[in-house]
Amino acid sequence: MTALKVILTVVFLVICLALVVIVLLQEGKTAGLGSLGGAAETFWGKNKGRSMEGKLEKITKYGVILFMILALVLNML
Repeated sequence: MTALKVILTVVFLVICLALVVIVLLQEGKTAGLGSLGGAAETFWGKNKGRSMEGKLEKITKYGVILFMILALVLNML
């Protein structure tokens, strides 16, 4: 059991560091004064799922799910 716990802990730490980096790479949600005139709706806003920002959001969601599952598993061990 200890070898499994060590491996899961290392994977958990890698996921933690990856989540920190991915969250820092994402842009802020505030559009500033550009949102007043409707300038926030651009090509990238309409096709957000295919942009780099959309991919970062998906990776963040899956990373958080994996983070929570590993946290629960490590807590039970």
